[in-house]
Amino acid sequence: MQNSRKAEKIISVAGTAVLTAAFALWLTGSGYGAVGYIAAAVSAGLMLWLCLRFVPAWCEFWRTPGLGIRESGSEKSGCAGIFACILLWDAVILVIGYLLRAMLGYDETAAEYAGVWLSTDSRHYMDIARDWYLSEGSIDRLVQLVFLPGYPIAVRLFSYLTGSYLVSGLCVSALSFAGAGCVLYKLLRLDMDETAAKRAVLFFAVNPAAFFFVSPMSESLFLLCVLLCLYLLRRGKTLTGALFGAYACFTRSVGVILLVPMLFELVHKRAKPREYLALIIVPLGFAAYLGVNYAVAHDAFKFMQYQSEHWSQHLGWFFNTAACQTENAVSTARDSASLLLGLWLPNVLAQLISLAVMIFAAKRLRASYMAYFIAYFVVAIGATWLLSAPRYLAAMPALPAALGLLSEKKERFWLIAALDAAAFIVYFCVFLLRWQVW
Repeated sequence: MQNSRKAEKIISVAGTAVLTAAFALWLTGSGYGAVGYIAAAVSAGLMLWLCLRFVPAWCEFWRTPGLGIRESGSEKSGCAGIFACILLWDAVILVIGYLLRAMLGYDETAAEYAGVWLSTDSRHYMDIARDWYLSEGSIDRLVQLVFLPGYPIAVRLFSYLTGSYLVSGLCVSALSFAGAGCVLYKLLRLDMDETAAKRAVLFFAVNPAAFFFVSPMSESLFLLCVLLCLYLLRRGKTLTGALFGAYACFTRSVGVILLVPMLFELVHKRAKPREYLALIIVPLGFAAYLGVNYAVAHDAFKFMQYQSEHWSQHLGWFFNTAACQTENAVSTARDSASLLLGLWLPNVLAQLISLAVMIFAAKRLRASYMAYFIAYFVVAIGATWLLSAPRYLAAMPALPAALGLLSEKKERFWLIAALDAAAFIVYFCVFLLRWQVW
């Protein structure tokens, strides 16, 4: 026990030193105003608080070997209802969107309304599903190489049944959305009671950015693969889980971060040496994407050039993102409601609120999921010139899991549910108005 306490202190001190040094280094080269620096300090401070609360849980998780898991009857029986409910909710979101557009003053046919769902990155995925990646042509088509092929391939295959790429995309997203809800429930039932797991599924389905799971984009399929990877790993089917993890990497580059919770689980269950080979299988999905880059552009890392030149994106510090977005929110507050309410304010709030939620859940949520959140947040939110924090964080399953644990009291549940629903309606309306929601 004494050695464990010593290890906790060493990890905590080392982590604090690294984060402090990174923040100090960033300060020397940044040029923000007071508001930006305050936002960055708050973001870094919340992350440090979260990590310090997580370290004891991490050490305890690795110190205590995992026990065997058995599937409960209620876990099996609850899935069909969850799948049906989320499929229905998916359709309701589409219908609500049409009605809200009418209330907002848009007089359009159903076909014209469908175009709203192609006004973000969705059109890129549909182009890839139809034409694959182009090696020559306009730059707007060439840069589509940055969108990974996992989702477009699924849409292309489904289009042979529907005859329409848009309908196929909506169907793939809907089925993946419903499937993700089921697997999330099964995964959480391994650690939580039925009520807490169902609360988590509710918060997953009605989070403020849930309409992105309906949209013909990669989030729902990616999340389904992530959850299948984690669930199968927990059930002892390590190889099969790793294959789904590889497809997650083939769908979104942040799928590689699955290596973090997988490593935590393998150490926890005292896995055999051969089981660690699963950690090699997962990145093969991203390696396949690099192969696509080479086949199309004769450069395995061409996507990085496009990301930098066309979208001004590369790896950065998550607290720099908070500074940049907060300063943009302040500067546009008076002049552009579309930029403030559609882009900058939701991005800032999504980051800070998610960190706050995880701080309160740090000692209750499974350590592997907490580690996954921290690594995912640092990488995904650290992307420079980030425009999509709410969408990226919607695909992080640890958040609804944490809310499911923190809402056991009835009053707290209704408060969180009401805030979630209100934020969903507001953010959805802003999306339907096309106020820079990405």
